[in-house]
Amino acid sequence: MTTYIARRLFYMLLTLIGASMLVFYLFALTPGTFVDNDLSLSEERKAELKVLYGLDKPTIERYFIWVGNAFKGDFGYSLQHQKPITELFSHYIWNSFLLAIVSTFFTWLIAVIIGVVSAYKQHSLLDKVMTIFIFAAMSVPVFFIGLYFIKMFAVDLKLLPPGGMTRTGSNATGFAYAKEVIEHMALPVMVMTLLGIGSLSRYFRTNMLEVIRQDFIRTARAKGMKEKVVLYRHALKNAMLPAITLVGFELPALFGGSLIIERIFNWPGIGQLYMQSFTLRDYPLLMGLTMLLAILTIVGTLASDLMYRFADPRVRL
Repeated sequence: MTTYIARRLFYMLLTLIGASMLVFYLFALTPGTFVDNDLSLSEERKAELKVLYGLDKPTIERYFIWVGNAFKGDFGYSLQHQKPITELFSHYIWNSFLLAIVSTFFTWLIAVIIGVVSAYKQHSLLDKVMTIFIFAAMSVPVFFIGLYFIKMFAVDLKLLPPGGMTRTGSNATGFAYAKEVIEHMALPVMVMTLLGIGSLSRYFRTNMLEVIRQDFIRTARAKGMKEKVVLYRHALKNAMLPAITLVGFELPALFGGSLIIERIFNWPGIGQLYMQSFTLRDYPLLMGLTMLLAILTIVGTLASDLMYRFADPRVRL
């Protein structure tokens, strides 16, 4: 195990170096900069700012400066917000995490229930109805569902706020603040859950169908065990094992934010920050966010492999 982890850490380092080169040169070779984008500046002022921000240096020199600082935990300075990028991360990333962790919980909970029921009631009317519902949810664009939910729940029924994290000018604290946040996150969580359960429930359904046809399930039934025990204690437990590999891919989504959802519902998360940076060509912030996602993806993959090993001792790493 120690040898495996050491080898994976070495591969992770190589992957991160490759990702850093790709990310840096992708943005460095993109025409225009944050300074060029500001039409109110004179040519002399633009030249001064490029020297100040180090944009006048050769690309290879800028890369080594950037990657050297990144290894120290310094991803640079946001030209748009005039703040260190790590400070922006700490301000916005937890809002995205809150939204993602709640929606992920409901997505997995509902997907497991639908997957188990659909597999157990295969080819029944209930299975067909859930299949139609799932494919319908998967085929509708996210912005359409988001805008439709805003119209239905916020404009027509006036049950939930249309966007933001709290009311404008709110000074609520304690329980009142928590209540405001829950009300404001209800719509984006509903949309993210609805969009996420489609593929995940089909995944669980397929795994359950494979497991409930195996010999040990027939043996458990032959011993006279209750159907609920056979289904949830034996079949579901084994069907969940392959899903552990998906947990690793959820990590970048938890902290990376949902770009479109946060934009539609004006949620102050890392996804909306990313979209604003694209508009203003704040490349240092874009590079920092992209590298953060790359790091989370690699760490999540390693974590899922290790969790799979602990969940199923038969697997040798």
